[in-house]
Amino acid sequence: MSYDEMFTVLGAGVMRGKGAAASVWRGQGSNITRQILKCTSSYPGDYSTAVGVVVAVFAAYCLLSAAAFTVAEIGGGATAAGGVGRIKRKYLVPSGPFLLPLVLLVLAKGQRINAVFPLARFGPALLLTLQASALAFRNEADGDVRYAVLEASTVSGILHASLYLDAIVLPYYTGTDALRWSRFSGECPTCLCRMEPLVVGGRTVLYRGLSKTALAIIFALCSRMVCRIYGEERLSVWTRSALEMASWVFVSGDAIYLAGWALAEGAAAVFAVYALVGALVFLCVFGKVYRFLAWAENRQVQWKPSLSCHNVV
Repeated sequence: MSYDEMFTVLGAGVMRGKGAAASVWRGQGSNITRQILKCTSSYPGDYSTAVGVVVAVFAAYCLLSAAAFTVAEIGGGATAAGGVGRIKRKYLVPSGPFLLPLVLLVLAKGQRINAVFPLARFGPALLLTLQASALAFRNEADGDVRYAVLEASTVSGILHASLYLDAIVLPYYTGTDALRWSRFSGECPTCLCRMEPLVVGGRTVLYRGLSKTALAIIFALCSRMVCRIYGEERLSVWTRSALEMASWVFVSGDAIYLAGWALAEGAAAVFAVYALVGALVFLCVFGKVYRFLAWAENRQVQWKPSLSCHNVV
């Protein structure tokens, strides 16, 4: 249900009960004067279907590009992992300096995108793709200053993307929670009764954009920047590895939770999208584990004492 449909349902109920409520108030005494003002909304309306198609294609490209470069890294294709032709990888992945502003633009206008790819339902999938891309692919730059600028822009982008997503999904979750867990009390044609107070974001869906997942990723990216600028010492490397591991655990948990929520809702299209995002996350985790095992095997071979044969005279 989009924003305008939700407002239509709530607004229609209020207008149907206007006359009944006014008569009840007038019956309480002539000293009480109540005025029911017509609710006007400044919502400019949804974007056209063409915008929704463009956003859906863009989200599909972000998912496919992240998956393609992850598979290239697992397969050991250094050229493919470095980019396509003369275009570097950082310009092709969602967390790069070229696509990240586009992701922010989509999320900033997400409340008006409710056709084909409504961000109130699919927005978390786009944010998870961005987070997985930021963790899986490091920014590449020649100097430390350029690297610091790129990494700081990625951190800022993830923070803003999380805030933009919350501005989209929290009103949607609140509205759906209000419609789902409320019932007519019978006092008047539109009087609703709730057993519990309504909270911002509702209690049906617990996912939030700005959460421990986003904070863990931000700390992990900052630790990367510290290791790059000040050198990789043992303590800093272990701290960075622990933060990255915790970030992957949180991202995987969010992907599983959202896929389970979509499955419980019975929405096949929503479940398919979150299943694909979950597959991307687990592919990235598998790639990290695979490269770590390969690195550990190479270190074991290097430190293995070599046996030399000596001729006995």
